[in-house]
Amino acid sequence: MLGKWLLMSLGVLAMVVGLIGVVVPLLPTTPFLLLAAACFVRSSDTLYDRLTTNRLLGGFIRDYREQRGVTARAKMTALVVLWGVIGYTALTVVDLIWVRVLLAVIAVAVTVHLLRMKTLPGNSG
Repeated sequence: MLGKWLLMSLGVLAMVVGLIGVVVPLLPTTPFLLLAAACFVRSSDTLYDRLTTNRLLGGFIRDYREQRGVTARAKMTALVVLWGVIGYTALTVVDLIWVRVLLAVIAVAVTVHLLRMKTLPGNSG
């Protein structure tokens, strides 16, 4: 029961950050909405349904879930944030070389995944 409430709380937090990302240019929307959907699908059918059918937010999730793709803006934002955070962490926070290599491998894998996804027309995300 505690796990269910924890997942719902994390889902709500991720949804709020995703909502902020709709209007803040450098904050990605889609990853946070996907996290919210993943939390809700395991904790609340009602919240999951409300999120995925929402007029404003549901499209982000449906586009990704149905493998239709994401917008160029979403890809670019995700890549800039990904490489910025991982680069900063690898160069200034982490001292162990194997952790730096692991971070680089993760960044490359996520980059390849994003670049292989279909790019949708539009400016949202």
